[in-house]
Amino acid sequence: MTIQSVNPVTGKVIKSYKEHSWEQIDKKIATTQTAWLKWQNSSFAERASLKKKTSALLIQRKEKLAALMAIEMGKPIKDGIAEIEKCASVCDYYADNGETFLKDELIKTEAVKSYVSFRPLGIVLAIMPWNFPYWQLFRFLAPALMAGNCGVLKHASNVSGCALSIEQIIKDAGFPANVFQVLLINSRVVKQVIAHRHIKAVTLTGSTEAGMQVAQQAAQQLKKSVLELGGSDPYLILADADLELAADVCAQSRLINNGQSCIAAKRFIVVKKVEKEFVRLFKNKMAARITGDPFDADTNLGPMSRLDLRDDLHERVKENIKAGAKCILGGQIPDFKGRHAYYTPTILTGIKKGMPAYEEEIFGPVALVISAKDTDDAVKIANDTPFGLGAAVFTKDGSLGEQVAKTHLNAGSCFVNSLVKSDPRLPFGGINQSGYGRELGLFGIREFVNIKTVYIK
Repeated sequence: MTIQSVNPVTGKVIKSYKEHSWEQIDKKIATTQTAWLKWQNSSFAERASLKKKTSALLIQRKEKLAALMAIEMGKPIKDGIAEIEKCASVCDYYADNGETFLKDELIKTEAVKSYVSFRPLGIVLAIMPWNFPYWQLFRFLAPALMAGNCGVLKHASNVSGCALSIEQIIKDAGFPANVFQVLLINSRVVKQVIAHRHIKAVTLTGSTEAGMQVAQQAAQQLKKSVLELGGSDPYLILADADLELAADVCAQSRLINNGQSCIAAKRFIVVKKVEKEFVRLFKNKMAARITGDPFDADTNLGPMSRLDLRDDLHERVKENIKAGAKCILGGQIPDFKGRHAYYTPTILTGIKKGMPAYEEEIFGPVALVISAKDTDDAVKIANDTPFGLGAAVFTKDGSLGEQVAKTHLNAGSCFVNSLVKSDPRLPFGGINQSGYGRELGLFGIREFVNIKTVYIK
């Protein structure tokens, strides 16, 4: 069996990779286990030094790595460079803070000495998607290696080149052989990999459906899992919002990564009083995005990652229009020559409960506008979802915005007058069908460790 990377701009096969056999998989995991037996006892200073070297290599190779993303999944080149720079920043962050985050914590008891120690678990299996092929892996790998763990990666098939380039970077940075390895495998063998005796935990970024399967498979083996899944992030535009700012940020968030991001804004819940003006501004901002070749420096909206995903998105747009939604922008497959996976920036208004888009995650450059009577109604609509990844609220009243974000919105990350984004310094993750566990920050590095009590009397 082979795995193929296909250029979403041309539809042509970039490269085919032969899948690893089970014998190869078992050998790779065994060699990673051998590496971990030594790596777990490495010093924080050594780990930090290697993370700094990794960061430097990422910056040195950022143009090349961004070009690989553009070819394999259609990310505009300037966005790809920004992604690699962010990966370098998370390496630096954990190099600078990892030892502090995992320092023994003394607890006063009747013992002579008692404390909590944070020890590595072993090999963590990472199952990653195509939309941020470097960032989503490094936000796991940077803290995992800093904590003394090792990793094996099952990446999305269409970004196998990106996966192998990460393996090469880790090697070139000087990490011990086999502390991180790529498994070129299909999803059908993931269950068997999770069950492998040397795999101690699993992390997945992907769809809710995939997360449910992996959670079940990990639970059957009594192995820790962290899941970052889908989202239908609501952005609330309240009656006193700065509408120019809101429209600009909302367009940016909806179209980030060609509209293919779990934390992209998807539902725009607008208080009726300002709905007409917001929609006018929002439409202008969405329409102004330049669609084109990912290698063109002026392009800020490239193709979707695969043609089948683009076609599925178009069918869902038509389905919602049939159900009563109004398309005020886009809703069309652009008339490009050749086999392109592009889709026009689209806005659907009049979204109501009962329509497919009200409940589902729309993954692509399609914005959904929902009308709300007032702030309370906007919050009610925002929380009327099975997801809970991110949310944002726009208001000139800072106290009100903070209250809504902190107390009323049900999501893992809530922002005020800003787009939802991940940051190495802040924990990131969701609730409900958006998953569980946290990445990044202090909480991220402590997900895959043995929180060990030591008691001496």
